Amino acid sequence: MKQEDPISQVALSLEIVPGKDYQAVKKQLADKLNEWIEKDFQKLITVLYRMDISEPKLRSLLHDNAGSDAGMLIADLMIERQAEKIKSRQQFRKRDNNIDEDDKW
Repeated sequence: MKQEDPISQVALSLEIVPGKDYQAVKKQLADKLNEWIEKDFQKLITVLYRMDISEPKLRSLLHDNAGSDAGMLIADLMIERQAEKIKSRQQFRKRDNNIDEDDKW
């Protein structure tokens, strides 16, 4: 019997509606994160690990902003991390475009 990878089963289950503003989407994400903090902390940890969110950065942010909405703070980190990944992919794509066709795999 094949054991399924629990990380691959994790989904945010957010319905993103085209035209919805950034703050509304961020609030929706924060609400889901707060739900996981209260009801399914392991799922939150799994998602943060999968997204490669810096644990020291997260701990520091939560410590420095004690009393703030943890879901919103984590949502900011998640959005920031995704933006970093997009920027990195764009940089590698540009670099790959500068390779001579004969040298590409």
